[in-house]
Amino acid sequence: MEENNFGFETQAIRGQIERSHYLEHSVPLYLTSSFVFEDAEDMRASFAEEKERNVYSRYSNPNTIEFIDKICKMEGAEAGFAFASGMAAIYSTFAALLKSGDHIVSANSVFGASHSLFMNYFPKWNIETTYFDINQPETIESCIQPNTKILYAESPTNPAIDIIDLEVLGTIAKKHNLILIIDNCFATPYIQQPIKWGADLVIHSATKLIDGQGRVLGGITVGRSDLIKDIYLFSRLTGPSLSPFNAWVLSKSLETLAVRVDRHCENALKVADFLENHPQVNKVKYPFLKSHPQYEIAKKQMKLGGNIVAFEIKGGLEAGRAFLDKIKLCSLSPNLGDTRTIVTHPASTTHSKLSIEERLAVSITDGLVRVSVGLETVEDVIADLDQALAL
Repeated sequence: MEENNFGFETQAIRGQIERSHYLEHSVPLYLTSSFVFEDAEDMRASFAEEKERNVYSRYSNPNTIEFIDKICKMEGAEAGFAFASGMAAIYSTFAALLKSGDHIVSANSVFGASHSLFMNYFPKWNIETTYFDINQPETIESCIQPNTKILYAESPTNPAIDIIDLEVLGTIAKKHNLILIIDNCFATPYIQQPIKWGADLVIHSATKLIDGQGRVLGGITVGRSDLIKDIYLFSRLTGPSLSPFNAWVLSKSLETLAVRVDRHCENALKVADFLENHPQVNKVKYPFLKSHPQYEIAKKQMKLGGNIVAFEIKGGLEAGRAFLDKIKLCSLSPNLGDTRTIVTHPASTTHSKLSIEERLAVSITDGLVRVSVGLETVEDVIADLDQALAL
C-alpha cells in the first residue's frame, strides 16, 4: 500500500519516525539538547547542512520532526517548523518574511495578540498593517499597496466566528503576488486545508484543538518550502522552537484528532441549536447553522463546523458578566479547544481594552459570549448554559 493513499486517520496514527534498534511500538521521547558526531568530517558536513540530520534540538529533534511531518501531510504542505506557542509561530513567520518598509493587509477580525503585534510592535520596524472588513472581501484589493507583501486572515475568526472565502483570498494573493497566510487554528487540518484554496502558509496554535486537553503550548507553520526555509533560518537563530516533550505530546494528540473533533463538532451543533431557540439570546454564530451569514462558504471549504459557538446575550455587558458568575459546570478560562467546555465574555475580559467602536468593528458586542464546546455529555453542557441564562 502506498503511504500517500492512506486516509487522514491512518496517517495521523501511523505517521511515525523510524524505530530505534529497540523496536519500540510507541515513539520514545528524545529529551536531548544536542546530538553527537562520528568524527570531524561528519561534524563539519552536518553544520554545513550537507547532511540531513539532527544537530541541536533548537534546530530540530526527532520528536519535532515527527510532529511537523504529520501536520504537513494533513495540510498538504511541503515543509514546516514547530514553535513553542501559537504566538511564537505568528511572530516568527512574519518577522522572517518581512523587512522594514513592507506592508501587511489583514482581516480586521484577528486574535488580540496578533492585533497588538500589528499595531504596537511592527510599526517600530516600519512595517504597517491595513485592515479590511472580513464581511466585505470586495474591499481587499483597495487596501493593497505597492509595498504589500502579506495577505493574512483567520477563518473562522476569533471570537466572532465569521467566515471568509479562502478561494477568494487565494485568487487575490496570486493576482498581486502576495504571500497568503491563513490561521487555521479553529478549524484544524481535519476540517479545513487552506493550501487547497491558495494559501502559501498555514499557522496553528497547537495549544488548542491539536493538543485538545489543555496540557501543553505549541505552534506550527507549514507551507511552501522556500518560505519555510526563511522561517527556519530565522527561528534557529532566535530560538522559539518547540520542546521535544511538547512535540511528543502533540504528535500523540494527533492520533485522536479526528475522533475528538467529530464529537466536538457534534456537541457544538447541538449547543448552537439550543441557543438559537433560547429567549435570552439575540443571535447565534456557528458556521454550520443555516442562519450564519457565510453558511454556504463554510459548507464549501469546511468538513464540519468546528467546536466554537458565539452568541449574544440580551442585556449587554452586565448580562454577560452575570452569565459567567452563574456558570457551574463549564470552565471560565482563556483557553479553547479543550475536552472541557470553556466560556468567555470578550467585552469584559480579552477585548476589554478596546473601545466600543473597535469591538463593534470586529463584531464583538457587549453581550457576546464565546463557547468552546468540549467532550462532556452535551445535555449536561446545555443544562449549565440554560441555568446560567435564566433570569
